[in-house]
Amino acid sequence: MADNDDVISTLNDLIETSKDGEEGFRNSADNVDDPQLKAFFLRRSLEVASSAQELQGLVRSLGGEPAESSTIGGALHRRWIDLKTALTSNDTLAVLNETERGEDVALNAYRKAAEKDLPINVRMVVTRQLEGAKRNHDEVKHLRDAARAAAEVH
Repeated sequence: MADNDDVISTLNDLIETSKDGEEGFRNSADNVDDPQLKAFFLRRSLEVASSAQELQGLVRSLGGEPAESSTIGGALHRRWIDLKTALTSNDTLAVLNETERGEDVALNAYRKAAEKDLPINVRMVVTRQLEGAKRNHDEVKHLRDAARAAAEVH
């Protein structure tokens, strides 16, 4: 079994990834005009924020100091979404492409964490949140595919 410091480090990595996702979904909402897509992104941002809070609680319960912010890479990714959206004619498709890329990162982080030998209570939370990351990724991919098909028709 991973020692306490390794578990805290793993959870803090997921917190940072979740903070990236929370801010990324909020940024995506800011970069689309479609009200339904905007609402989707805002809902996902709130859900991911809740996941980060749950992970922070786990870190505290293990005697650690939880991460409070996103990563530099996540901030750069959000700026890339802003730039790409400004430079492309189909901003919704560009935002969905970049949002999916961000969800790829989250999914990989959760898969990596789930492979570790974590305490059962931590493993249960990580596994449940991994399912949420898969759902987010698949929903964004579906929306992206639909936007791509609509763009090809026009």
